[in-house]
Amino acid sequence: MAFVFILILCLVDNNKTKFNPFKVKFVNFQTSFVSQEDFNKGLPENPVVQKNSFLAFASPVNISTHSFAVSAGAVSGQIGEPHIQQYIVQKGDTISSIAQKFNISVDTILWANNLSRKSVIKPGQKLTILPVSGVLHLVKKGDTLSSIAKTYKADKEEIIAYNNIKDEGKIYVGDLLIIPGGKMPARTYAYSRSSSYTALPSTYFICPIPQPCRITQGLHWYNAVDFSNGKCGEPVYAAAGGTVQRTGYGNIPGRYIRILHPNGVVTFYGHLSKILVVPGQKVSQGQIIGYTGYSGYTIPAGPAGCHLHFDVRGARNPFAR
Repeated sequence: MAFVFILILCLVDNNKTKFNPFKVKFVNFQTSFVSQEDFNKGLPENPVVQKNSFLAFASPVNISTHSFAVSAGAVSGQIGEPHIQQYIVQKGDTISSIAQKFNISVDTILWANNLSRKSVIKPGQKLTILPVSGVLHLVKKGDTLSSIAKTYKADKEEIIAYNNIKDEGKIYVGDLLIIPGGKMPARTYAYSRSSSYTALPSTYFICPIPQPCRITQGLHWYNAVDFSNGKCGEPVYAAAGGTVQRTGYGNIPGRYIRILHPNGVVTFYGHLSKILVVPGQKVSQGQIIGYTGYSGYTIPAGPAGCHLHFDVRGARNPFAR
């Protein structure tokens, strides 16, 4: 059974486009996993686009899933980098006991969650858990593997191997890298993650799905919210103009698109049924770049669990309330 919570968001004035955030609902559901093979069986390759801009499917969409319930204290796989997990703090937990439970250092938990040794954790709080002691790094403009390794006193080749970096060590702005054995420099740690965010005007991003822009899951890994109006195959819009940085398929995000914007901020669009753009392509705000689906790990929020996972890297997510 789903529990529905209604939240009214203020309208965002945007003179450049007709799309705006509207009333949204937050819904919690059971999580499921859909493989690429099952995903391809469930959705037709060439769905028909109707006049209302939604997609109609020739037959009912069936999900073949492996149940993946999210409960208190459970570790749940999150979209994006598959090795990173999220832990829900339980009564009696301490940072030390959680570190021991996952066989990582206390500092690793502190660094990944922007905490200090004086921080107090509370039941229900969500913590990012790395699979190994070290540091989580968000790649920014000008970063190189050598500079990252030097910053964290880590081994470049270990970073490449652990993150399965190919293409002759090429990395992209917005990549999340695990730095095994890395140490956070004091001057970097003194700066909170949020304080290094790029400041954006309230009108910079538009809602990436059609009205009424319904949010089905609030802020979760990584700086993301989920959108769905309860329909499969809804158009997905570029939230702002930019260049398509990456497209692909992953076990957790399913079909995804990443867009690099001129200010260095990256937006991520996951669980897509179809991708309409290619890396290197320039896109404008409001351009249709794909359609919603349920590939990868999904939280059902409509027919077949189709929804959009939308995360923002390098800035605050304006849709997180």
